[in-house]
Amino acid sequence: MSERFFPDGMPQPLADTTSLPFWEAAAEHRLVVQRCQDCGRTRLPPSPVCSECQSDRADWQEVSGLGEVYSFTIVHRPLAADQSLPFVIAVISLEGSGGLRMISNVVGIEPEAVEIAMPGELIWEDMSETLAIPRFRPRS
Repeated sequence: MSERFFPDGMPQPLADTTSLPFWEAAAEHRLVVQRCQDCGRTRLPPSPVCSECQSDRADWQEVSGLGEVYSFTIVHRPLAADQSLPFVIAVISLEGSGGLRMISNVVGIEPEAVEIAMPGELIWEDMSETLAIPRFRPRS
């Protein structure tokens, strides 16, 4: 198991038919995004239709997990019991994803040290044998 950043009481994400391939790849520590088979636009979070051309045909493309902080906030109030405070929720611009941004947490750094445009890299928080959550830490 990987390092844990959130308490066991945090609600875990639920997969549906649209997001299941994302969560299956995450369990293997791979970050994937949907790619429209008709217009080529990428999307995250997964959705049943392309926002560009309304096609329902999509496949999955693996991305590197490198990115940078686009925006962030520091949370000072707990969302679950026994949660360590403060923590960072950030919007991460993903490299090589067609301009996609992803909401996640920045870990491995004091919250006050997080900055806009800070380079980050993906790490995985293993919640169980079948569920891993993407987090970002400063790029070394």
